[in-house]
Amino acid sequence: MNLKQYKQVYFIGIGGIGMSALARYFIDLGLVVSGYDKTPSDITQSLEKEGIPIHYSDDVDLIPATFLEKQKSRLVVFTPAIPAEHKELNYFKEKGYTVCKRAEILGLISQNKFTIAVAGTHGKTTTAWMIAHLLKSCKIDCYALLGGISSNYHTNYLSAEDPACNLMVVEADEFDRSFLSLKPNIAIITSIDPDHLDIYGNYSELLKGFQEFSNGIKPNGKLIKSDTAIKINPGKLKNINTYGLGGNYDFNGINIRVSEGIYLFDILSRVAFIEDIKLQVAGRHNILNAIAAYAVVNEFIQDNEKIKAAFESFKGVKRRFEFIIKKPDCIFVDDYAHHPGELLFTIQTLQELFPGKPITGVFQPHLYSRTRDLLKDFAKVLSELDHIILLDIYPAREIPIDGINSELLLSIINTDSKCVASKDQLLQLLSEDENEIFVTLGAGDIDRLVEPIKQILLKR
Repeated sequence: MNLKQYKQVYFIGIGGIGMSALARYFIDLGLVVSGYDKTPSDITQSLEKEGIPIHYSDDVDLIPATFLEKQKSRLVVFTPAIPAEHKELNYFKEKGYTVCKRAEILGLISQNKFTIAVAGTHGKTTTAWMIAHLLKSCKIDCYALLGGISSNYHTNYLSAEDPACNLMVVEADEFDRSFLSLKPNIAIITSIDPDHLDIYGNYSELLKGFQEFSNGIKPNGKLIKSDTAIKINPGKLKNINTYGLGGNYDFNGINIRVSEGIYLFDILSRVAFIEDIKLQVAGRHNILNAIAAYAVVNEFIQDNEKIKAAFESFKGVKRRFEFIIKKPDCIFVDDYAHHPGELLFTIQTLQELFPGKPITGVFQPHLYSRTRDLLKDFAKVLSELDHIILLDIYPAREIPIDGINSELLLSIINTDSKCVASKDQLLQLLSEDENEIFVTLGAGDIDRLVEPIKQILLKR
């Protein structure tokens, strides 16, 4: 399949974080882009401001007429979250258009480039953005198509200054086995925790998926794996590095400390020692992400002072431990965490930064299947909060599962101060809450409540 034959691209589900990055890439190449999404969002609104026409009803008559004119030069890209009965998707299939999943297109785009791919159940977005930021800050040109909005660049896509640039940073998403479309030169595996069991069935199959991804690394490529990804067998690959905190790793984080809300640490590796790295983004998990990023960029940059400066200027990713309010009497953090492991990272970071202070958490569970499969793990982690408010489960692509709801999760959370609330009730509850530390958690539409919550807390 030769992507150069296509002049227009239509995205079904264009508001998705990965889809919108692809849309921006094609706009960058000079193609005509349009699309559909179920609901308007900050992403779709920003795409429309960039000149991309988008509609929000599943209606073939709303597809731009110019897209339908020349079938052979038209490409349709869809996300696996789109239901099988989607009218527009089925129209394109029936009419014989070229219809591809997002992962297939990302694989085609990256196959002829030197590709750095970041995989893992947690940490891939922040790690990938760290890599892209370090490269750009040190004047190494690259493309980046990523799964989160950078606080430095305010986008999920970075264009290369030179259109012929051969270096690309991407995320390798395990959902729907999408990462198997990638054949990277350098791959990172940040973590492998049970997730997407609706796709894989069990943890063993998930491990097999990551193993298959690592088997796809190009023959002279490199695998960089965390201490939690040690089980992945490198096979015939000879260039393998490990990373972690305070252990026997090729890239080792040591001397970790917190000073005035900033994390400092050193990296001891087999090739270099870099000390007093300052990280503006909070959490020991982000130190791990930084070590992984360093393990990549030291292949391109040997100037540790430039690397340190780039780390210090990294502002993080929207909704990844993002401070919404940071005042002496009120802290409000918003985080995308939707898996027990991610929730634990966020809660532990708050406890480390603000020791002894009670924390109020608002969590919107994401997917019925994930809530069912990891129910006890969710309850155990959320019990670490002093006050927990649960919203209803965000269904995303799923239909309800009998007996699986937020009330069930609430019943096994071991804390005295807990409740399930509607979104309207939530704002009233928070206006009466006397705690100083607040955190919103989840990957659904809870982000739309961040601004109203911010205003409520500022008025208290």
